[in-house]
Amino acid sequence: MTDPNLSELLALALEAASRAGALLRDGRPADLGVAATKSSPIDVVTEMDIAAEKLITGFLSERRPQDGFLGEEGSSAEGSSGIRWVVDPLDGTVNYLYGLPTWAVSIAAERDGVRVVGVVAAPMRRETYRAVLGGGAYAEGGEYGDGTALRCRPAPPLDQALVSTGFNYVSDVRAHQADVAQKLIPRLRDIRRSGSAAVDLCDVAAGRLDGYYERGLHPWDLAAGDLIAREAGAHTGGRPGLPADGDLTVAATPGVFEPLQALLEEFGAWHD
Repeated sequence: MTDPNLSELLALALEAASRAGALLRDGRPADLGVAATKSSPIDVVTEMDIAAEKLITGFLSERRPQDGFLGEEGSSAEGSSGIRWVVDPLDGTVNYLYGLPTWAVSIAAERDGVRVVGVVAAPMRRETYRAVLGGGAYAEGGEYGDGTALRCRPAPPLDQALVSTGFNYVSDVRAHQADVAQKLIPRLRDIRRSGSAAVDLCDVAAGRLDGYYERGLHPWDLAAGDLIAREAGAHTGGRPGLPADGDLTVAATPGVFEPLQALLEEFGAWHD
């Protein structure tokens, strides 16, 4: 990593994610409730999502006031520097609301529309994942100690692949996703469902999963994790020939990616 600007962006993303993660971990009220809903009554926002996004955007804007923002909880600014921060202050809100440990803070930096830095902090795992475009992916904390380079798993046959997915909060979309999963599961070792896209993408990077797919993600859900997975050697994309987007996001170790993507296309995973 020779670009000093990328070093600066990475350091800021790591610090912002650490501060937000500590706020979420240590500041969770015992009577935490739903502050608002989004796409449906079960797609929730808590007061802590909002507080964490304010912390992140405030920290970053103080240090780089010309940068833009795109945040899940409404932060949006064009900026004039060519840098835009894409922020999910709490990926896995329903897990967090119920006291389940699989949730994360996700922060990515884009330069002129290209993702160049990604950080995902998973405080309850005591792990932080990071990547810089062209510089590899790393994790620290937990089993990774002071820092370990990440590589995705060697590719197994598809019928031995462990794959994760997620489900939308709109009922008819969820029903279709369940149908796709029912068709897919006999072709795989098994399917997991963690509740956090950012964590799933990092688990592909770390070799804890062979693949991951989901329909309906937003840019903040996947921006950091997609870069981390790719820098760890995984392939990522959407429908065949397209990048990961709201229609479909797929990330998998080479050798699993193409057959998984082909099955998802055959089963119509990207539409009702």
